[in-house]
Amino acid sequence: MRGLWLVFHLGAAAMVLAVAAPVRAELRITDLDVYLNDHEVTVHVVMLGVLPSALAEGIQSGIPAHMRLDIELWQYQRMLPDRLLVTKTVERTLAYNVVTREFKVAALKGETRPIHTTRDLRDAQRVFSDVRNIKISPAAELDPKAVIYVRVNATTALNGENTFVARMNGMAEQTTRQSDYRTIQRIQ
Repeated sequence: MRGLWLVFHLGAAAMVLAVAAPVRAELRITDLDVYLNDHEVTVHVVMLGVLPSALAEGIQSGIPAHMRLDIELWQYQRMLPDRLLVTKTVERTLAYNVVTREFKVAALKGETRPIHTTRDLRDAQRVFSDVRNIKISPAAELDPKAVIYVRVNATTALNGENTFVARMNGMAEQTTRQSDYRTIQRIQ
């Protein structure tokens, strides 16, 4: 009887943890712009809430924040599952030097940009959360009659640790946003 009681309470605790929402999901993608020109498909992403209060406290104690964007180009197919065409990953890190009191934003993967150093947290947040001119695919490689869209999966975490427990504690966040459907050819 005692074993059954223990199993019941462990099951109830597991249900509470499974249903519980994260502390507070503040990360959101406010702007997702897809530009189609004659040469390439370009994406511009702006995020808000990249550094919620729990992450900001950790950064100011010297723990770096890590941001990862998985940008996916999809082709819509009627009556079939959509087809993934291209995936591009952009990673950045934001570190605070306690001695010099400077924030440093560096690109790790997916883009080449100089390291941005500043003493202002708001400026560091702006540079950390604004991703511009990410070239996804040459337009010549895409079917001109295809209907395409872009899906962006964004994650931020202290020290790059994006686990279920970290998200429950507010030390990591993730969000997804999808663009409108587009065609390569202009429709008159």
